[in-house]
Amino acid sequence: MNRLLVAGIIAVVVGVIFSIPLLSDNLASAGTVKKIQFTQTLTSSQDPGLGHSDEQLAMILLPNNGTLYDGTLTYTASEPVQIVIFHQIDKSNSKGQPVWTVDNNTIYAETIINSDSNGGTLDFAGSAIGLHSTNSSQFTATISVDGWIRGITPEFLQNNTRIISENNLKLSRAEIPVNIPLHKGFYNGKPVYYIITDSSNSMEASQISAKQNWKVQQSPLLAYAPQKLLTKMYVFTNGISGNGTQGYQDEVFSDTPSDDSYTPLSLVVQVTWNPGRTPQVLNSTKDILDANTTGTLTLTTTDNVVNTPQIVWPGGQMTARNNTESSEPSYVGGQVLNIDTASKFVTFIAHRGWGPDGKTIYYIITSGTPEGPAKMMGLMNTPALSSLTYATRDLYTFANGIKSNGVFGFQEGISGTQLGDTKYSPICKILIVTWKDPQNATLLENTNDINFEESKGTVTVQPALVFNNNYITDCPIIEIPKSGS
Repeated sequence: MNRLLVAGIIAVVVGVIFSIPLLSDNLASAGTVKKIQFTQTLTSSQDPGLGHSDEQLAMILLPNNGTLYDGTLTYTASEPVQIVIFHQIDKSNSKGQPVWTVDNNTIYAETIINSDSNGGTLDFAGSAIGLHSTNSSQFTATISVDGWIRGITPEFLQNNTRIISENNLKLSRAEIPVNIPLHKGFYNGKPVYYIITDSSNSMEASQISAKQNWKVQQSPLLAYAPQKLLTKMYVFTNGISGNGTQGYQDEVFSDTPSDDSYTPLSLVVQVTWNPGRTPQVLNSTKDILDANTTGTLTLTTTDNVVNTPQIVWPGGQMTARNNTESSEPSYVGGQVLNIDTASKFVTFIAHRGWGPDGKTIYYIITSGTPEGPAKMMGLMNTPALSSLTYATRDLYTFANGIKSNGVFGFQEGISGTQLGDTKYSPICKILIVTWKDPQNATLLENTNDINFEESKGTVTVQPALVFNNNYITDCPIIEIPKSGS
């Protein structure tokens, strides 16, 4: 059934003609979940619902027995319109709530959103969705839908190229560039450039966020990382004014990625010049420890742990991918597109995935271990990450099934925790989800989906091990500006 015929159906006045093609049982079988993406311009017609003959309706996703849609709608219309979401219910359940019907037999509860606007964006879930006007004159609208069809795929969409096969899924904006501010520090008298993504202390996270104009996330779980295994970051609380996080000289680090003891997690050690002492710039751990020994300054080890991945360090830096290397950056060959120490920003590839509740997340990857996976992603091997398992979150990745942009070439990963969760951590322990029969794989979007399939025995979930070593990465979830950069 082509689009012109579907548009003609909506224009029919009486409900009988409208209902036959939309509610017909003449449906081809389909998988349980399919992706749908399209942009289309619609012209409204007389609303065929009983009691709505003086109103206009432009149906976007048509009702169909056994079908549920959900996703995101963006629209612009020639006049202010309502968004109407239809929910198919039993006639016995229509007890005073707003309903819509063309024949008094098939009943839909209505969610009516009065936007009083010619355009907007909305997340939706329902049996059908359309734009509506209480005026009798036609309106036009251009809409874009990015969502899912669950259950039976309607006949009018069966041969539509807007549907993406279950076994080959490409998400919009699967990898996007994101600019993150660089900070300058010191290691053994030489400059270090690093980013700050997370902090175990909410107050410090807020202060640094305001200072760098980029959101530092709170991660209470970082405080459980063994302090003796962390990189030390010396933060000055007084002395010479500068660009340090407390407004004084730049921070000093005890390790860099060239050291086997380095981790991106840093334990904050406060450095305070004692009264009567003349402050000067100290740019090495040795200088700081010597000054502490002579009573020139006081060191206070805090319980605050911050994620401070180093981007440039003496003798090395993260691998910068060639922008022309691929039109769709992937996990392979480097996680950074550009490093600008003069303007102090680094451009990371942000990877799209799902949170535990199915909401979209983006995360970057700064380091990893063991050596094989780290090298594959263009990262420095950071063996000390393996000691941080008590401060990790699970990241479920897929070894087979639906082909897409995930780590191993299959569907995108699902994080075990989300920003704002008490157990959120930027450090990820990689778990592998494997379908017993990859040909029957369906899209999994949240941890409940994984648990359900595992309980049925259709998938197995196990730690990703390389020579009996856990696959650990520093992969903080970040907030993406609306512009995507």
